[in-house]
Amino acid sequence: MAYSGIEVRFVTSNRYKVVEAQEILGAANIRVVESTLKIEELQTTDTRKLVQDKLLKAYNQIGRELFVEHTGLCLNHLGGLPGGLTQIFWDALQADRFSQLFGQLAPDTSVIARTTIAYCDGQRLHEFEGETIGTIVGVPRGPRDFQWDCVFQPAGHDQTFAEMEAKKNQISMRRAALDKFATFLARR
Repeated sequence: MAYSGIEVRFVTSNRYKVVEAQEILGAANIRVVESTLKIEELQTTDTRKLVQDKLLKAYNQIGRELFVEHTGLCLNHLGGLPGGLTQIFWDALQADRFSQLFGQLAPDTSVIARTTIAYCDGQRLHEFEGETIGTIVGVPRGPRDFQWDCVFQPAGHDQTFAEMEAKKNQISMRRAALDKFATFLARR
């Protein structure tokens, strides 16, 4: 049986991001097709440049409409860093050290979690962004399998994203960006 809704390819090597995108976009009758093509990411604090570069590299290899995304943490204490370099910070520090440095020792633990989606329809590049304001907790809480979810506590909540489980998808920065993306796809 053929799928009658909208179908879009998502290029990412992060299975957790695919599951979230499938759940969120699926509710809007948009089928997410996973592509695990590995793209060498530009190392920059400029997230827009990062997703645009990643999108063009993916499109040049796949040759059909697709989207990529990048989610990063912008720590107020560090003037918005690490932003596009969040994965490098995370890989070097991991949960305990990240929490210690930015949730215990930093004079300001506030942070903006930002998702930027870049989509190419074959003719133009389109971008969608979502943000969630929160803090870095002093001690990681919840499962540690989805990167920094165990250290990020959204404002107005007493749980980290990792502790929230499915509730995260109702309030996250990825949800905000994917909702904008879904609205755009529905209007085409």
